[in-house]
Amino acid sequence: MPTFQYEALNEAGKPQRGNVSATSSDEAIAQIRKQGLFPTSVREQKVKKKSKSGGKGDAPRGSDGASKKKMGEITINIGGVSTKVLTTFTRQFSTLQDAGLPILRSLAILELQQKPGLLKTILRGVHDDVASGATLSDAMAKHPKAFDILYTKMIAAGEVGGVLDIILQRLADFMEKAAKLKRRIVGAMIYPGVVLSVAGLIVTAIMIFIVPQFEKIFEDFDTELPTMTKVLINFSKWLGGRLHPDQMIPGLVWVLFSPFIIFFTLKLIRKSASGKAIMDAIFLKIPVAGPLAQKSTIAKFTRTLGTLVSAGVPILESITITRDTTGNFIYRRALERVHDSVRQGNSFAEPLRQAKVCDAIVVNMIDVGEETGDLDKMLIKIADNYDEEVDVMVASLVSLLEPIMVVLLGGIVGFIVIALFLPLVKLIQSVM
Repeated sequence: MPTFQYEALNEAGKPQRGNVSATSSDEAIAQIRKQGLFPTSVREQKVKKKSKSGGKGDAPRGSDGASKKKMGEITINIGGVSTKVLTTFTRQFSTLQDAGLPILRSLAILELQQKPGLLKTILRGVHDDVASGATLSDAMAKHPKAFDILYTKMIAAGEVGGVLDIILQRLADFMEKAAKLKRRIVGAMIYPGVVLSVAGLIVTAIMIFIVPQFEKIFEDFDTELPTMTKVLINFSKWLGGRLHPDQMIPGLVWVLFSPFIIFFTLKLIRKSASGKAIMDAIFLKIPVAGPLAQKSTIAKFTRTLGTLVSAGVPILESITITRDTTGNFIYRRALERVHDSVRQGNSFAEPLRQAKVCDAIVVNMIDVGEETGDLDKMLIKIADNYDEEVDVMVASLVSLLEPIMVVLLGGIVGFIVIALFLPLVKLIQSVM
């Protein structure tokens, strides 16, 4: 009789693992529930095979060189798999599964068409593990650089439910929408970032090379310089390390390295839970950026949770995965309260309402979704609405940044021009 390995939650919501003997997965689930447990994952334990043949319909490994690295093939594995590459792989995997190809055959095909790199190496390992008797989700879970917890849990749900092709399709849609939202925000920051960087370089060059030339001319005037001119000259001296004899580090070094210092300081602060909580709370209060971060976070967690629930992942496990991937401590804490509430048999929406981290419309839509039994569909609708709002806010932010940059750069250039020409005007007036 086959043996099934299971993961389940007890009445207190704590995870448990074990094995049961049953003729089918349905019988195994029934046995687990009789023990008062709520199964979250049930997988048949298969006897490991020495042969790495993919079975009926699978392409043999080794004859085409797919199971071993080709002679002279060098793979450099640094970092992780990009979202674009992983999304393409998921979409193609879904197509092959929908066409009825066995998993091993699909993995072999997808591995062969990958360029040498991290994903090709990982797919080779996943294929070998599955051929040895492991489930697809367990094999993928060994490679977190490519397949995160959200990915593997949805694959596990697809395996249990026998709808792997549909789950892969939903995963691809989810990743595409998440990547699209990220591209909107990053793309909106490129233009002002480039403009400000070029302007900063030009202003720095003026301060280091041009202003000292005017400083030499002003020394021959033998007259009191205006305050604006003194400020400009002193700043130029500070940048070049000429402000006073004891200045060890030029100001230009501080200007260049200050972004890195700030970045690593913030990273250090976020190492502690209290520091992360304080920083996330402060960031959400910043004008313009705060509401944008709030809406993008709501869109992310509602889409993640909706996708997991619609895939058949148990609600408590879905909330836990969403909590761990939300990226914001404030929303993570709110989802912990939601998890505790649902575990005790209470409402999903009420803890969110009390946490005051979501707009009233979000809470009300989730409440309606609970009452109608369409929580997953309602969560996806919320995510779609907030994606549109984020798109509008990003466009508005770009429109707002353009006049702000014009005024800022105009003010800097105007200050430099006035400061340099005031002594000349004063000299002309004294001659007349």
